[in-house]
Amino acid sequence: MKKAIKTASAVLALAGIAGTSIAPAVMAWGDNSGNANGRQTYTLTNCTANYDKCNIEPALGNKITFNSITNNPEIGGDERNFVGARENTGVNSGKGNVWNANEITVENGKEYLVRLYAHNNNPNGTNGVAKDVTLHFTLPTQAGTSLSVQGSIDSSNATPTRVYDDVVFKSADGRAFYLDYIEGSALYENNGIGANGGIQLSDNIITSNGAKIGYSSLNGEIPGCFQYDSYTTIRVKAVYLDESYTVEKTVRNVTNEEKSFSDTTNANVGDIVEYQILYKNDSSENVENVIVKDILPNNMEYIAGTTKLYNASNPNGIINTNDTITTTGINIGGYAAGANAYIRFRAKVVDKSMACGTNKLVNWGQVGVGQTTLQDNAFVMVEKTEGCEVKPNPDPVTPDNPITPNEMPTTGAGSIAAGVLGAGSVVTAAGYYIASRKSLRR
Repeated sequence: MKKAIKTASAVLALAGIAGTSIAPAVMAWGDNSGNANGRQTYTLTNCTANYDKCNIEPALGNKITFNSITNNPEIGGDERNFVGARENTGVNSGKGNVWNANEITVENGKEYLVRLYAHNNNPNGTNGVAKDVTLHFTLPTQAGTSLSVQGSIDSSNATPTRVYDDVVFKSADGRAFYLDYIEGSALYENNGIGANGGIQLSDNIITSNGAKIGYSSLNGEIPGCFQYDSYTTIRVKAVYLDESYTVEKTVRNVTNEEKSFSDTTNANVGDIVEYQILYKNDSSENVENVIVKDILPNNMEYIAGTTKLYNASNPNGIINTNDTITTTGINIGGYAAGANAYIRFRAKVVDKSMACGTNKLVNWGQVGVGQTTLQDNAFVMVEKTEGCEVKPNPDPVTPDNPITPNEMPTTGAGSIAAGVLGAGSVVTAAGYYIASRKSLRR
């Protein structure tokens, strides 16, 4: 059940975000060269004080390659080790920033920065431009005690065309956790378009599409040499699992008349999808004031009046007319040991900021009990072709087995009146509130 239960630029100008790296004990870099020993590496020699003039040995000539210099002082030496992480304290210490380039130990609820350094090693500036340069971060989709985040750089005319590296996040106390990507957090910094505080990149950076970068615009073109290098960061939060309850998020395409809910579905702009959030009390104790909230991605619009709660007292569902599921959340009452509930609502696929090609719209459902919040995701794949070069549609995703039960298990919310959600009252039953008094922590 995924997150809830699975365990398994000139150099000086960028000094403020470069910092230092802790040398790794185990190297996790690689490329798609097909060479068992990895790509050709290079060494800087006879550099000036500001590294603006260096010899590269062996000479690169006209060859374009990324992150293949083994003694670049700006990232602690070897450029192949170009992905690092540190806690996001809100303070930028410049050269004092310590980037963990191999492993970082995480604590529950803390936020971390993941950094990717990109350097076209060709020394010929605008005569050695890398084309179609695209960055990707691959985040783990399951929980565990040790999770790897990989960063990669792709370029159509570089040799090799893809290079990658990762950093490993480890639990501080052996408990399983997952990494929650903070939407809108991708920040690109260089001496051109990303100067003076950086520029935001699309959240597609965490999908297979990736996000294009560039020097003077985000056109995928990066000239060669140090003054054109860059740093990209994303933010993630470590969330430890609490095995006292389960959260599962699924989706189905209503427009396509899908009957079963699954982790993912395909859709077109204009389609209506229905999301479902399952909560189950896995503890031996009764719980009160279970809070459910949903975080819609960009390009999804909530449809008012579609939120329904299903439990033993309301096997046919009861409507929430306050429509707070995607804002403050809703309080779905109290539940006995082993009891569960389902919350469903609908959303429409809209095109506010979609890129041409495949868009992965990730949706998070959150459930809070006491001081703990767990969440799980489902995603909708949308292929954008209008206004783009026409590409063939991908094969449709086959939905997983449906999880909707034929019969609702018993819950402890028997005191909830049938008209509670539809009536829009603030308090109509003990322990039950339409408008939540607690907003879930993000």
